[in-house]
Amino acid sequence: MTDTADLPRLLAVASEILDAAAERFVAGRGAPRSVDKGPDDFATELDLELERRITGELTERTGIAVHGEEFGGPGAGAGTVWLLDPIDGTVNYSAGLPTAGILLALVQDGEPVLGLTWLPLVGERFAAAINGPLLHNGVPAEPLKPGRLADAMVGVGSFDIDSRGRVPGRRRLAVITELSRRVSRLRMHGSTGVDLAYTAAGVLGGAVVFGHHPWDNAAGVALVRAAGGIATDFTGAPWRIGSGSVVAAAPGVHDEILDILESVTDSRLEGEQQP
Repeated sequence: MTDTADLPRLLAVASEILDAAAERFVAGRGAPRSVDKGPDDFATELDLELERRITGELTERTGIAVHGEEFGGPGAGAGTVWLLDPIDGTVNYSAGLPTAGILLALVQDGEPVLGLTWLPLVGERFAAAINGPLLHNGVPAEPLKPGRLADAMVGVGSFDIDSRGRVPGRRRLAVITELSRRVSRLRMHGSTGVDLAYTAAGVLGGAVVFGHHPWDNAAGVALVRAAGGIATDFTGAPWRIGSGSVVAAAPGVHDEILDILESVTDSRLEGEQQP
């Protein structure tokens, strides 16, 4: 297990590696679909290239193994491991939208202790160790203050009404519908990393993430917690590796979002198949 006192050094090393990869990330914007991963999911050659490059440098410089989205690696639920998403928001990136980034987290026994979200196409970097502060472009940010949902913008994950899975399309729509009645504005960026990083920075009041992939969620959870926010799953249990969803928000806003999620029960979704 990595000593807590070593986290600042590891954060600095990881930041240098992502800084060095950012130029290639920018240059590859618009990379076409290359590897089919599912009906609505794909990777580009840049995903593969960046994962190989960042994984190699992290392993060499820190001695800690990496689990990446594209090539896998050791399990993230026990021990110490880096979790890497070389391009979060691949569809955005391939289309040329700037809402895409590199996500990296250090996880210890299922808990994220370092988080890094690099958004090279908009020139923003977010990084933090478990106890904070949140660093926004290297500058410590103010801790999040309690807020109200009525005053907040909330980022939500994309959805297909006919999709099945852990959070089926009809439930996602029900959540979005109820949120829309109480929130100031909803935003759908198509990037979990963007939603969670901007929640940590206080730009968004919260984020609702329907996906469960740890490489999408771990970095942002670390950032939100370091900034003084709250990150749980939809049941209100603290987020960790294995959680099936994320609710991340400033204090106060988080409780209001959880109330909405609890109100959207399966009985309201009659006829929806559950996984």
